[in-house]
Amino acid sequence: MVNLLDSYMTELRRGTLPLAVLSQLRKPQYGYSLVQGLESAGVSIEQSTLYPLLRRLEKQNLLTSSWDTTESRPRKYYVLSDYGIEVFEQLKGEWEKMTLELKSLLEGDERSEFD
Repeated sequence: MVNLLDSYMTELRRGTLPLAVLSQLRKPQYGYSLVQGLESAGVSIEQSTLYPLLRRLEKQNLLTSSWDTTESRPRKYYVLSDYGIEVFEQLKGEWEKMTLELKSLLEGDERSEFD
C-alpha cells in the first residue's frame, strides 16, 4: 500500500516540477539559487533532478543559458526564452483550470461523505 502511495505521489510531483522551475526563471538564475528559491517556497528538488530537467527544458527551447565567469567560480545562468514564456503562461493557465476543477471534485467528495 505504501509503495503504491509513494508511486502516485512521485508521479504527481514529477508532473509539477517543470511548471515550478519555469515559474522561477523569468529572471536569470543559476542552479543552486533555483534550488534555494524553490525550497523556500516549499518545493524540494534534488540537484540530481534539477540539472537534467534544466538541460531538457533548454533542449526544448524553453530556456536559454549563459555562463558568468566574472566570479571565481563560473556559474551557468538560465532564463525563459520568448517561447518558454509562452509555454509557461499556457501551462500556468491549464494548471489554474485543473486546480479549480479538482478542488470542486474533492470538495464534492467531502460533502458526499457527510450526507
